Amino acid sequence: MALKKAKVGLRLRRFREEQGLTQAALASALGISTSYVNQMESNQRPITGPVLLRLAEVYDVDVQRFSAAESDRLAAQLRDALADTAHAEQVPPSETRQLAEGAPELARYVVDLHRRYRHALERNAAMSAELDAGASPTAYEEVRDLFYAKRNYIPELDEAAERLCAEAGLHPDPVGGLTRLLRERHGTAVADLDPAEQARTKRRFDPETRVLRLSALLNPAQRAFQLATHLALTGFADLIEPQVAAADLSGDEARALARVGLANYFAGALILPYGAFHRAAEELRYDIDLLQRRFHVGYETVAHRLSTLQRPGARGVPFFFVRVDRAGNISKRQSATDFHFSRVGGTCPLWNVYEAFSQPGAVRTQLAQMPDGRAYLWVARTVTSSYGGFGTPTKTFAVGLGCDLHHAHRLVYADGLDLANPAARTPIGPGCKVCDRDGCPQRAFPAIGKPLEATGHRSRFTPYPSTTEPDRD
Repeated sequence: MALKKAKVGLRLRRFREEQGLTQAALASALGISTSYVNQMESNQRPITGPVLLRLAEVYDVDVQRFSAAESDRLAAQLRDALADTAHAEQVPPSETRQLAEGAPELARYVVDLHRRYRHALERNAAMSAELDAGASPTAYEEVRDLFYAKRNYIPELDEAAERLCAEAGLHPDPVGGLTRLLRERHGTAVADLDPAEQARTKRRFDPETRVLRLSALLNPAQRAFQLATHLALTGFADLIEPQVAAADLSGDEARALARVGLANYFAGALILPYGAFHRAAEELRYDIDLLQRRFHVGYETVAHRLSTLQRPGARGVPFFFVRVDRAGNISKRQSATDFHFSRVGGTCPLWNVYEAFSQPGAVRTQLAQMPDGRAYLWVARTVTSSYGGFGTPTKTFAVGLGCDLHHAHRLVYADGLDLANPAARTPIGPGCKVCDRDGCPQRAFPAIGKPLEATGHRSRFTPYPSTTEPDRD
């Protein structure tokens, strides 16, 4: 099967040049003719599935490098960046697609320039208001971008965690196994925090006494995660630091957040080792409730781990993971796929993650379609946590997990849905300011770059109608 119609010839040529190969040498290794290689590099012929498989087999390269999905991700990021400008004219989607497919390195440079531009604006606003808090969200976004660029899969950490889980025999009692491991290999004792501190702090380590103290309010799964995170920070810095050093992070705060984020990734991979978890996910058709019971962890932990299953040769469904609150704030966003929501002007109110709050604890499903025609299956549910007694504030979020529609049949959540019917799909967008979908009744802002219709002779039902909107009166 050929790749989706994407101009990936330039990427194939760049790969060949990086390997120091001539077209003839590459053709010989792949078992095809030199003219075929030339035609693929010139975008006269598509790269077929068998050719991709052979390329991965011979050179151990991730075929995602040549996929249309990679262009989709980059085109979405590029369009978001270009829309967030003062230009009156909107850059046509066809031009952003052409740049993402034909010159991906240049497109990434533009996206990076936009990220730095937004960073400068935020810092300037914070300084003008004499607020120092402006730098912290930016550092957080840098770390989020780090995981996004890696498709939420860090092979070095994932594989090391899986090996350790097997060697140390951490299951079926990860808390006991990790406590023993920290004591025997790292000379660290584990104890409870003082009662006065337990509602404020999950984990605190004293390097002088080598005592790691945990809140007694944590359940066993949460306790295991905190133990595993500490183990990653203290025992696997040799794997974490190269990842931090290789990332283009702006300062000490971003690097510190990256270390914690990578340690959390390691902890998740240790508690839910890749091979066993991937096999269970496929066997149970990605039923999150059943996976919770099998591995004795929470709904959010399972959903997040499902978004990381991208090991070559044993890939799971590529998911987009998101966590939002009632106000629409996104506190977690990780992606192994090309789904993209804008950072300019909020997310889409028609997205089912917001409907999850109307039925707490119930799983909500949605077939959704973006303006570019890509369709997705979304699964959303609320998660609630409280670490105190009566009167203690409770945290409630909606957790969403989405995948491209062509993977939907692998999920139990697709049962009973009419996957082939376009009318069953809710039209959603990347965010009101960059969404070019006409006639949306939920639009909250005018689309950037589209002139508003302002006439005293007509008033439409559509909020913020543009002069380009089709006349259906």
